[in-house]
Amino acid sequence: MRAQKFDSFSDRQKKAAEAKQTLIERFRAMPGPDDPVVQARMAAQVAQAEARAARAAEREALRAAEAAVRAAEEEARREAERQRLAEESRLAAEQARRDAEEAQRAVAAAMDQAQRATALDAEKKARTLALAAEQKAARDARYAARKARGGKK
Repeated sequence: MRAQKFDSFSDRQKKAAEAKQTLIERFRAMPGPDDPVVQARMAAQVAQAEARAARAAEREALRAAEAAVRAAEEEARREAERQRLAEESRLAAEQARRDAEEAQRAVAAAMDQAQRATALDAEKKARTLALAAEQKAARDARYAARKARGGKK
């Protein structure tokens, strides 16, 4: 069997210097920043980064435009619903007013002088009923408008 050989300090120091020199030579062999290959690679990386940023900006602009279109469509739909509900409540109030007038004309045509005192009470009741109908129509319109704008659910 061979005896184990121990390196001396100078041998270890020499090997470390050789390893360091090898690393330095490898580093010096690498192309520098002014090398055309390195510059071409850097230019390609910059171009890719710019293209990536442009695509991201384009996607974001497209998303923003789509969101604006959706918001405008939703607002138009809500406005149409509000107008429809307002028209319905206006028509209901008009119908209630016409019904009250018709009832008043019917009562006035059918009654005579002796019934005039009781007719006043009936007229008052008819006005009260018409008012109640108008109030109900207004309340229904408010409820429908609140429901349309997404109020209490």
